[in-house]
Amino acid sequence: MLIETLDTARDLGRLKEILGIMVRHGFGDTVRRLGLADKLERAGQALNWNHAADLARIEPPVQVRLALEELGPTFVKFGQILAGRADLFGPEFIAELEKLHSHVPALPIDALRPQLREDLGGEPEEVFAWFDTEPLAAASIAQVHRARLQDGTEVIVKIRRPGISDTIAADLRLLKRLAALAEAELPALKPYHPQQLVREFARSLQRELDLAGECRQAERIAINLQSLPWIVVPRVYWSHTSERVNVQDFIAGTPGGALDALTPPQGFDRTLLAQRGAQAVLKMIVQDGLFHADPHPGNVFYLPGNRIAFIDFGMVGRLTQRRRDELLQLLLGLVERRPQAVADVLLDWTGDSPGTNLGQLETEIEAFVDQYHGVPLAQLSLGQMLADVTAILREHRLGLPSDMALLIKAFISLEGMGRNLDPDFHMASEALPLLQQVVKARYQPRAIATRGWQTLRRALATVEQLPDDLSRLLSNARRGHLQVGIELAHLKRVGDQIDRSANRLAMALVIAALIIGSSIVMTVKGGPTLFGLPAFGFLGFSGAVVCGLWLVRAIWRSSHHRDDED
Repeated sequence: MLIETLDTARDLGRLKEILGIMVRHGFGDTVRRLGLADKLERAGQALNWNHAADLARIEPPVQVRLALEELGPTFVKFGQILAGRADLFGPEFIAELEKLHSHVPALPIDALRPQLREDLGGEPEEVFAWFDTEPLAAASIAQVHRARLQDGTEVIVKIRRPGISDTIAADLRLLKRLAALAEAELPALKPYHPQQLVREFARSLQRELDLAGECRQAERIAINLQSLPWIVVPRVYWSHTSERVNVQDFIAGTPGGALDALTPPQGFDRTLLAQRGAQAVLKMIVQDGLFHADPHPGNVFYLPGNRIAFIDFGMVGRLTQRRRDELLQLLLGLVERRPQAVADVLLDWTGDSPGTNLGQLETEIEAFVDQYHGVPLAQLSLGQMLADVTAILREHRLGLPSDMALLIKAFISLEGMGRNLDPDFHMASEALPLLQQVVKARYQPRAIATRGWQTLRRALATVEQLPDDLSRLLSNARRGHLQVGIELAHLKRVGDQIDRSANRLAMALVIAALIIGSSIVMTVKGGPTLFGLPAFGFLGFSGAVVCGLWLVRAIWRSSHHRDDED
């Protein structure tokens, strides 16, 4: 079905390339099970199976990473997203996926000029007082050049690669169809929800392609962090910013990975930096609901005065107020060692999946949290605790909501950075005061009154809308468009019982017809006989007896089975 619905010959060629890479990296059996090899051959394409076992001795996680890197930017990005799903994949896969990097060479400036002239309104050397034609950095979606505004301000110019949007759109079409096929043909993948993962990835990637949207997110976060003057977010220059290019302040500081340069003689206090970074990210997550979702060392710079700059807001996480309340309950439950609170939140997030033993899951979560009872707060690793909880969910094949999986990844990365800065850094100690402050603020009289008023307004709006809803309901009923959906527990069991009852009723009617027909035949003289009786009448009565015995036995077994259940 995938082959028949491809939009263009280019898509067919790309599919052949994707499947060829899968075969080369040891996933030929998967290609065969999906039935794609035969369909490609019927479409006039053929796969090269000669080197299918070349990488057979390499571990599967490494094979997956190598295949994704060879597949190109879209699949590398997909792997980077999956690296944050510790609730779905084991640590060996996560460790390999975290190594994914887009090994994409920078484009020469001449390849960018036509698009730049269109977006900037002129040649970059004319728009800027100085423009460096050599890129500062290059990635799969965009590359960065340094420049200087006419007023002397040092900036970076982030330029989206020409044609990358069409390339990603084509890959996403194939990825969506491959996910649907995998979910239908490979039952082992169903707990991982391939189609849902691809949909979430597509939304994330489309946002990342919009460089102006990245700047809007950066400005929102900068406004939220104004109360923390030691946090720096690059300023955006909107006169030069659009969907395909953005211009921001150039951050000159110590990269997050250059920890050896953060020494007291240079004016840095690593303990203070760890605390300030934690305070900023905790505020983004717990209070604001909009946070930098990829705070790895490459996106962090340390500035004089123990200030911290965050860059690259292409990937951000969003949390609704409800999610923040649930997160607050989860974190407080972990920090204060209240297992029931943790179990309640996680069970709400994961839902009741078929085949899940919720009682066993709840018991495991409670036992996990309870093991930290009495452990000093300074000895708790909040990131490790979150990682262990997601491992429990993974064992039960339960996935977290995508926003919470992204948040937990950011949380674990943040604690790792804090520990690298200061081995004595403890996220739990930093988080508890803020969590308690947020809880206290939520139960202030004014906050309670505000939530009460909002609830009342929603209730009044519902009541006000009720007459219109009833009017539409009656109108649909008059036109015969009224549909009623009834959801019954154990509906399949009820249907089976009805089916069995209908079969028995039909058999009883057949028996009655045989008895009546045979009785009539018995009264007719002549014709063949059997044991001195009309043959057809005798056979009819015999059939009725056999069917009657079967019916009595079926009714007895059904009644006996119900007694056992009771």
